[in-house]
Amino acid sequence: MDSAFELIDKELITSLNFPKTDVLEDREAILGRKNDLDRALSLGNLEHVKIQIYFEDDMSKKMVETTIWGVTDERVILKQGVVIPVKRIHKIV
Repeated sequence: MDSAFELIDKELITSLNFPKTDVLEDREAILGRKNDLDRALSLGNLEHVKIQIYFEDDMSKKMVETTIWGVTDERVILKQGVVIPVKRIHKIV
């Protein structure tokens, strides 16, 4: 795991505050993130594979290991209705 990212429990994500700005600036990186999210969604739905989502709230960089249940243009949906804004995700592994 990248030491700059703090491991967090999925259940704590609902208490975080997310700014509206995108953490990625490069257009290719943003496109890559979209492709990675689509792949992670397929892995989650078909094979129930847990992936690592590296993201950032208004305080620090965090990482959660979970299954992605849904992806919209603006949000990643996890179990129990927990959501992470797409613009706040650095990478998906």
